[in-house]
This record gives sequence, C-alpha cells and structure tokens, in this order.
Amino acid sequence: MLTLEELKQDRNLIDAINWDMTPEEAVRLYLEWGNNWARGDGYVIRSKDDYTVYFVVNCWSRPYFIYLIKRNSDEAVEMARVELPKRFEKPVCELKGIYPPEGEVKAWLKEALGVA
Repeated sequence: MLTLEELKQDRNLIDAINWDMTPEEAVRLYLEWGNNWARGDGYVIRSKDDYTVYFVVNCWSRPYFIYLIKRNSDEAVEMARVELPKRFEKPVCELKGIYPPEGEVKAWLKEALGVA
C-alpha cells in the first residue's frame, strides 16, 4: 500500500482518481448492476475491466485514515493509505462510518497531490 509520498510520485494513478466518486456511488455502480440504467449519469459498467479510483475517509476507529480505493465489480483494492490530519477529525469523523472526502479534506488532498 502506498504512502502519501509514494502516491505523489505516481502521476498516472493520481490522474486516474475520480474526485466526485462517493463510497455509496461506487457500491451502486459496481455491486448493484441492476439499477445503473435508471440514473442515466453516463457511468456504465460493462465488465470487470471497468474500474474507478477514488478516496474514502474511514472513521471507524482511531487513527482515522483516508484510503485510495481501486474498485471494479469483483473487488476493492486499497492502493494508498494516509492518516487523516487531526484538524479534520471532529468535522469529518463525528460519527463512525465511511465518507467521501469533501470540503477542506478534499482541498487538502488535492493540494498535497498537486492536483489543480
């Protein structure tokens, strides 16, 4: 699993990140194939070769981590793990769960990875 510093060096992986993907949307797309047609949002999963790379914030137990996930219909692979900075713990991890990076966390990640 990559660290933040190692991830910074992999521009191809950074360029593959879908910054708008949420954990819920990933489950809908890759694990609930039957309801994808109804949304008409342009995402169509045709095979296990189709995948998405996205971040999730894991707020189940301390220390909290941000994971970079590569998901297809067969599996979800944790590609990188970054500890959530302490300043984001209270606003992001008030309740246990898995969340998309939003607001300041998303901006912090983009800046750390050099994404415009």
